[in-house]
Amino acid sequence: MNGDSDRGGGINSDETLFDLVELLRELDGAGVTELAERLGIAKSTVHGHLTTLRRRGFAVKRGGRYELGLRFFEYGQYVRSQLEIVQSGTFAVERLEEETGEMVWLLTHQNGKAIYVYGRAGDNDIDVNTILGTRTHMHCNSGGKAILAHLPESAVRDVVDAHGLPRRTDRTITDPDRLFDELDRIRQQGYALNRSEDLAGIHAVGVPLLVDGEVQGALSVAGPAHRLSQERCEGAVLDRLRAATDEIDLTLAYR
Repeated sequence: MNGDSDRGGGINSDETLFDLVELLRELDGAGVTELAERLGIAKSTVHGHLTTLRRRGFAVKRGGRYELGLRFFEYGQYVRSQLEIVQSGTFAVERLEEETGEMVWLLTHQNGKAIYVYGRAGDNDIDVNTILGTRTHMHCNSGGKAILAHLPESAVRDVVDAHGLPRRTDRTITDPDRLFDELDRIRQQGYALNRSEDLAGIHAVGVPLLVDGEVQGALSVAGPAHRLSQERCEGAVLDRLRAATDEIDLTLAYR
């Protein structure tokens, strides 16, 4: 077989190219030798892929190191702009930040993980740009749990099988039966809580975003536990979240 033969249903050269892209991100840039050693392939192969990436704007070379290019940003912006919940939810996120003073996140889901697609920092010393676009496990995230609660049980089991239930803190749900009990409660009450399940000292509350009965994402508010108590999560903040989701639903209905 040649370099373009199937590898687990894929194409070997494509697999190598994306391995290279992921490694460049992980290492924040690297030279040909390091990349070849890490991937276990010939330097000539690495150089060939990098030449293609540079020519298409997906990589740049600074000194002897290669880094990812801004062409990825262009594609990422395009993909995000196509999401209905982003088109309809941006203003709601900004208003929630003003009303609560806390971090507000708009999330979607893909391939079993939640993805931060838009956010505002509130009165927190956090650069949301370092978080946007990242993927996170859903079982320990308020927005993620709100999404899981509205997926078919078989889909949730597929997520658990694929990604597990890794422990993030001593409050993380790591038992599948406990998770399904939690998801039942979330469906009944219409919102999900995260009480230091992802990061110690951080609380959050999230609600699902449904389009034609199908969950497309979630809206959540997060902040320090001393400011964002469970009482506040389930009271004033939840009221604001529900008002925001009603606004998003209305906007979606008239698109």
